Amino acid sequence: MFGRKDKERRMSLGSHLKELRVRLSWSAGFLVVGTAIGWFLFEPVFKILQAPLLEVTKARGIEAVVNFGTVVSAFDLRVQVSIFLGVIITSPFWLYNLWAFVSPGLKTRERRFTLGFLFSSVPLFLSGAYIAWSSLPSFVIVLIGFTPEGSSNVINASDYILFAIRIVLVFGLAFVMPVLLVLMNFANIVTGKAILKGWRVAVLVIALVSALATPTADPMSMFLLMGPLAALYFIAVGIAVLNDKRRARRDAKLLGEELEVD
Repeated sequence: MFGRKDKERRMSLGSHLKELRVRLSWSAGFLVVGTAIGWFLFEPVFKILQAPLLEVTKARGIEAVVNFGTVVSAFDLRVQVSIFLGVIITSPFWLYNLWAFVSPGLKTRERRFTLGFLFSSVPLFLSGAYIAWSSLPSFVIVLIGFTPEGSSNVINASDYILFAIRIVLVFGLAFVMPVLLVLMNFANIVTGKAILKGWRVAVLVIALVSALATPTADPMSMFLLMGPLAALYFIAVGIAVLNDKRRARRDAKLLGEELEVD
């Protein structure tokens, strides 16, 4: 085992580039397969994403249709969604290849941090994505509600589907941000007190992100995202402060042992 680790540390630049090429090739291959699978999943996914719009328009008696404006727009949208689905479906495989390329150069402590980040980020991302999906009908209600009475709302299919996907991604990524703060604290880059000191700025940023991520006039949609994000931020602060205290106790113990030796 130690011989293998030493060998990995002594890898030349050419060997690293060869390893990178292999990992990229495998990742690209998985993405191609995932995109092909996404191509066949497009229709059921399109129906799922379109469902909130159809339900809202039917319930409120509003005439709104999803429209493909050009001859190639349906094909373009299918390709974009297929690639997106391919990235999601094959994420365990290309993330593993990324980890396999980076991990030999990391120390044991750094590997634990990275694995902790990955394992905590996935459920948080899925939680944010679920909240976004649950909120999507309310977004549609507010936005469609601006349609003047007696007129029709002809919605570009690509714009609507990409809007829905963007909302899901923004919510998911926003929920992952507090994990980055904890990761930086465990890597001894920033202290818990420093994170807490900027709580006013953090709350302002959270409010701005929530406002941008919820493009509706409904304040409840904004607070629906802002509340969990603020809670996650202060949970991250608490974890960082506890870690600082643990680190301080450990350093004091080591210093005491050194003084006893002297």
